[in-house]
Amino acid sequence: MSYLILVRHGESGWNVDGRFGGWVDVPLTGKGIEESLLCAAEIEKIGLDLAFTSKLVRAQETLFLILSKQKKIGVFVHEAAGAEEGRAESGAEAGMDKKENRYSYPPKTEKNLIPIYSSEALNERYYGILQGRKKDKMKEKYGEEQILHWCRSYDEGPPEGESLKDIYRRAVPYFEREISPHLREGKNVIVCAHQNSLRALIKHIEGISNEDIRKVRLANARPVIYTLFGGGLVRENAEMDPLVKRDF
Repeated sequence: MSYLILVRHGESGWNVDGRFGGWVDVPLTGKGIEESLLCAAEIEKIGLDLAFTSKLVRAQETLFLILSKQKKIGVFVHEAAGAEEGRAESGAEAGMDKKENRYSYPPKTEKNLIPIYSSEALNERYYGILQGRKKDKMKEKYGEEQILHWCRSYDEGPPEGESLKDIYRRAVPYFEREISPHLREGKNVIVCAHQNSLRALIKHIEGISNEDIRKVRLANARPVIYTLFGGGLVRENAEMDPLVKRDF
C-alpha cells in the first residue's frame, strides 16, 4: 500500500494582506511556519519516499518544514548542468545512468534522503489582472460575484490569467507522468503545492464534476491523504473541511 499526501502551503504574507498571490514569491508568516510544523507532526509516522513541489518559495518552505519530522533528509533533485529535453547525447552521456545524471547527490547516499522534485506545473494560478492586487479593492471594482466566479469556475479565469481548466491541463499530465508511477511502485509521496494546482489534482483523482469543484477549498498546511487501493486512490481523511470555506 502506498500513500499520496497533498498539502497546501502554510499561511503566507499575502494571505494575511488579502492579496492575490499567484506566481509572486511570497514567504510564510510565523503562523504559516507553525501550521507546517503541526502538519509535519501529524504525518510523521508515514515514511515518505519522494516529494514534489512548485517553484514558489511558500510551498517549498512548507515542504521542508514537513520533512523536518521525517527520519530521512529532503534534498532537491536538479537536471544535469546544460541538460535540455530532446538534446542528442554524446557517447559518454549515453552510457551514463539516467538517474545518476539527474540527482544532485551521490547515489550511495540515496537511502538516507528524500528526493524533492520541483515544477512550474504545480505552481499556483496566474491571476492576470488580479495578480498582486488587494482582494477587497478588486471586489469593489469588479463586484464580489464576478471575482468569485473567476476564482471558483472551472472554465473561466480572470482576464489575462489562468482558469482552473488551464491549471488542470498542466498539473494533471505532470501528475500522471512524474508522480503516479511512483505510487504504483509502492512509494509514499507528498505533493506540497497551492490551492488551485491541488484542486486540479483532486478533481482528477476523485472525478469531481466541473460544477462541484467550485465547492472544494483547502486549508493551509492541512494534509489530504490518499491510499492506493484496488488500482485507485481513495481519500482517507476529509481535510477539505468547514474551516477552509474561505472566499479565496
